[in-house]
Amino acid sequence: MIDNNNTKCKRLEDFLGYFQAIRERSPATIKEYRYDLTLFLRFLLNRKLELGNDTSWEEIDLSLANDKFLQGITLSDLYLYITWLSTERKNSAATRSRHISAIRSFFHYLTTKVNILAENPAANLEMPKQLKRLPRYLSLDDSLNLLEAVNQTDERYRTRDYAIITLFLNCGLRLSELVSINISDIREDTLIVMGKGGKERTVYLNGACIAALNDYYPDRITPKASHKDALFISRLGKRIGARAVQNIIRKNMLAAGIDPKRYSTHKLRHTAATLMYQYGQVDIRNLQMILGHESVATTEIYTHTSKEALHDAVERNPLSSVRRQNKKDIE
Repeated sequence: MIDNNNTKCKRLEDFLGYFQAIRERSPATIKEYRYDLTLFLRFLLNRKLELGNDTSWEEIDLSLANDKFLQGITLSDLYLYITWLSTERKNSAATRSRHISAIRSFFHYLTTKVNILAENPAANLEMPKQLKRLPRYLSLDDSLNLLEAVNQTDERYRTRDYAIITLFLNCGLRLSELVSINISDIREDTLIVMGKGGKERTVYLNGACIAALNDYYPDRITPKASHKDALFISRLGKRIGARAVQNIIRKNMLAAGIDPKRYSTHKLRHTAATLMYQYGQVDIRNLQMILGHESVATTEIYTHTSKEALHDAVERNPLSSVRRQNKKDIE
């Protein structure tokens, strides 16, 4: 059964509309919330209505999740669903956290915005404990090798691809931010970026970025009229897409001898942040502004210290040259 207006959960659609129009969440976030909450509602409908294993999930009518159904959901139901995600779907702690975030937002909306719930069953729903891993990033040498590798690629797109990688490594842009850049967003040495949640910020372009863009402009593919302001243009004359950029990064990583399975396009953002912090001694608050983080706590993951810095710190201890005197030395 294909979803249509008669088989959708009205409260879910209203919630997604509220999050998009009022809370100004990105289309990608809305898409994730729709998927996560649709899965959640179908799980509970299948369980509570005892639809049986013969019913495929796509056939479950979401309109059955009416106000009465939503009012009957308890914290125990939520725990049951999260357990199912862990044991049956083998979802990681990070993925389960994403589902919980969507559920929390949905029930907060039902309780405080449309007032169909007297109490919020998700109010005490905890996030699973996650291991804190240091962000993976390219070393300075790997970054230089990646830039050099562009010279081995197709000459028609060489200056474009070099400019793309240069902006990633110097500005710490998100993939969505890079593909959405317009020529009109660039003013001398500044770039206006539209970040998460529709928040605009100014990114300053250094000499490498300006030089790369100036080299690219003469080679820029003639765009179709509807894409004339887009900075990076695909071979079809349209604004370059996220998948195309990912393929460009993957191709150049392979040429540079870097494993693209270990280093995704997003890792270039990690690399820029790490290099700025380690080599540029950028203040954490300034780094927060550059990356467009809402909370400085998010930026703090980039303040990890390299093994070389740790070794150097130990060697700089004023006692590092002190040696125990043995009898032979004394005599």
